[in-house]
Amino acid sequence: MEYLVLLGIAVVIVGFALRLDAILIVFLAAIVTALLGNLGIDGFLTTLGESFVSNRSVALFIIILLVTGTLERNGLKQAAAELIGKAKGATPGIIIALYGVMRLVFAAFNVSFGGVAGFVRPIIMPMAVGAIEATGHKPDEDYVEQLKGMASGMENVAWFFGQVLFVGTSGAILVKTTLAPLGYDVDLLQLAIIEIPVALIAVGVTAAYYIIKDARLRRKFYGGGSGIRKPAAVKEGE
Repeated sequence: MEYLVLLGIAVVIVGFALRLDAILIVFLAAIVTALLGNLGIDGFLTTLGESFVSNRSVALFIIILLVTGTLERNGLKQAAAELIGKAKGATPGIIIALYGVMRLVFAAFNVSFGGVAGFVRPIIMPMAVGAIEATGHKPDEDYVEQLKGMASGMENVAWFFGQVLFVGTSGAILVKTTLAPLGYDVDLLQLAIIEIPVALIAVGVTAAYYIIKDARLRRKFYGGGSGIRKPAAVKEGE
């Protein structure tokens, strides 16, 4: 009978294999485990309620999901794209750096743009490539691959350090709930305040590094000074 409790794991495996709703799978697995473990419905609900109260900060995360969905539905992603697009004549490195700053600001409000697949690849990379084409040069394949890595790296750094700036994010809640059993009572607001200089330094150093790296790559692939040289004007008849 002790091994029957493990059927809850089997429910999770089968449920995910059949691509069923994740929340439903976890809930059913919890019920199966509670019943087979002689916990009963009353015991299951009591345990669930006690766990929720002890981790009541999770309620903030649920509220934030609703706010974030509403903002993105009303064109927040498009507004961000237009904001970056206003940087006329910027180099690929500067575009990526500006995106990092913007990403940090929006991450502080727990606004996600879909990460590399949802925003960097379809929006930031075309801007970076367009900055090369605007000067009359053909984008070098190796150069573009380097830019992809830089843009993805900026996304990871800005989101990793920026999400903790909001008191209700999963990252902040994870820190609080992890330290609580160890006897450390972490205030979410204090955690966000302490994180501000850390996030600014992380994004600032990364942005500076990518701007310098981009300048070196442009000298390597296109020669000349630190900027991408525009081709000489072609005289009529040549």
